[in-house]
Amino acid sequence: MIEEIGRRAREASYVLRQSTGSMRAAALNRMAEGLEFAVPDLLDANEADMGQAAGEGITGALIDRLRLDEKRVAAMANGLRNVAALPDPVGRETGGWSLYNGVRLHRVRVPLGVVAVIYEARPNVTADAAGLCIRSGNAVILRGSSYALRSNTEISAALRRGLVEAGLPADGVQLLEDTSRDGAKALMQATEWIDLLVPRGGPGLIAAIQADATVPTVIDGAGNCHVYVDRAADLHKALDIVINAKVQRPGVCNSAETLLVHQDVAGEFLMSAATALREEGVELRGDEASRVIVPDIGEAGEEDWSTEYLDLIMAVRVVPDLETAIDHVRAYGTGHTEAIVTDDRVAADRFVSGIDTAVVAVNASTRFTDGEEFGFGAEIGNSTQKLHVRGPMGLESLTSERYVLYGDGQVR
Repeated sequence: MIEEIGRRAREASYVLRQSTGSMRAAALNRMAEGLEFAVPDLLDANEADMGQAAGEGITGALIDRLRLDEKRVAAMANGLRNVAALPDPVGRETGGWSLYNGVRLHRVRVPLGVVAVIYEARPNVTADAAGLCIRSGNAVILRGSSYALRSNTEISAALRRGLVEAGLPADGVQLLEDTSRDGAKALMQATEWIDLLVPRGGPGLIAAIQADATVPTVIDGAGNCHVYVDRAADLHKALDIVINAKVQRPGVCNSAETLLVHQDVAGEFLMSAATALREEGVELRGDEASRVIVPDIGEAGEEDWSTEYLDLIMAVRVVPDLETAIDHVRAYGTGHTEAIVTDDRVAADRFVSGIDTAVVAVNASTRFTDGEEFGFGAEIGNSTQKLHVRGPMGLESLTSERYVLYGDGQVR
């Protein structure tokens, strides 16, 4: 199965890389229309997926990620239109110069070829990933979870119809319906066909990718994100940022899991923060110093500092200084997003330079780490590694650079 899907994707990629940016933009608009036309079938399929997941005991954040409604389908369609409206990265010249012998050298962006995406229980990823890949001139092979198979099948069928209506090959978007571990492993090792694999999922999936993948990968890793409230913080801003970072959508990777507070403001800030967070249903687990200030919060163990809760739970630690906060983040962070709240520019700059992570926020919520928020239209993932891309992955992340030389008979 992988060989046949891979071969078809490769053939489609040859057509897509030669298509114009306007053709690919038109295809995304057609794909968006296809989603809107298919809403009744999509919601019926999603209801069946939800019923199966509930029957298997799936609850909480996973169920929320799986759920579709008219509003979410509309958001998927609008996301495709937003990506269609973005500048085309393909063919953009990023540099050019003449060599000593008169040969003219041009550095230009080109599609990667065939991109594979493995993801868990988020049907919207099917549309987001497909749109980004097609707009950047790539074919895509999608492998979702068994929980969302019916939903993903309907979404991918709508997207494929849109491609055909725009005069592009349907096989630019393919769904791998084999949701078994063996199917995933075969995709991870399809070196003849896959140019880049992007996994979007939990620790189990990432571990499997790291153990089994032989194709190039970009790891969309865990988000053990921190908010550090400095001694020079505006505490009203700090409270708004902490509440937003933890509560707005706790089941996603850019939500904050740990609150670090400078000891000089901990007495004032933690009481108000604890009250506000509890009103939002957040369970707090604190170190000894924080429990002196707020005696009735739970006790944090060593595992709490390294846990990505993806839930209404937050670890709290009082730190004596900025350097201790930086050391804590270095020890427990996952390279996703870290935030500092401070009116001290020197402290902010020290935090930014001291934290080696994909995104650092100064006086802003960790929740801004998102391709759509960054102006990318959508994202295919959020890279927590350093090669070839870092942070939210938009269109440009799905291209690479090559050199084109124009000469007049020169030889070396």
